Amino acid sequence: MASQTVVLPGEEIPGTVLPVPSNSKHALKLGPGLRQTRPATITSTLAGTLGIDYKKNAIWVKNGDLVIATVHHSSAEVFQCSLTPHTAFAQLPQLGFQAATKRTRPQLPSGSLVYARVSSASKHTDAEILCYNASTGKSEGMGELKGGMLFEISLGMALRLLMAKQKEDGGLIVLEEMAEKMAFEIAVGRNGKVWVKSERVKDTLAVGGALQETDQKGLGLEEQEKLVRKLMKDI
Repeated sequence: MASQTVVLPGEEIPGTVLPVPSNSKHALKLGPGLRQTRPATITSTLAGTLGIDYKKNAIWVKNGDLVIATVHHSSAEVFQCSLTPHTAFAQLPQLGFQAATKRTRPQLPSGSLVYARVSSASKHTDAEILCYNASTGKSEGMGELKGGMLFEISLGMALRLLMAKQKEDGGLIVLEEMAEKMAFEIAVGRNGKVWVKSERVKDTLAVGGALQETDQKGLGLEEQEKLVRKLMKDI
């Protein structure tokens, strides 16, 4: 039976969780979401659940996380999307949107942004993302991200922003404080990307900048409050 643990992109896989082959002639099989960076080092290229099959001496990444992907190019059936600059393209079916048909499917040119969930990244197939919940058939906030701006944050910050209780569990109040001052839309990807959209460009920049500064400087709760007050004076 396979065991599982959670990994983030760029994270080195501990040797203690790697399967040890019963026969030294049998090499470890790496599936999608993993790559060998040095002779004895294996790192993850996706955020998700690490699957290890000790009997088959195989390891791979499965995923159900929300991500922000950039469309690189399209083919007849799929959009090839980038999750990070250093990972292989994830495939987004052209019908991978709520109620999409061949006639109603979106036309996404190169550079388009989508909010999606990685639906599969098994040891046998390339990673696939969908812009709807396969269980309900609803988009649930996923789909094309039109307008707005994209900001880069750390993987740890992305995880904190996705917590249900940002203040209690993630030590974050910056979004809550900003939301009391202005209206904006936001989408957070576990791949270290945040999309922000507001009616005014300067408001969008303020929200994205606040998140990045909180992340980069490791601001505490009181410092986040001071930052928001300062930003509001400058707007």
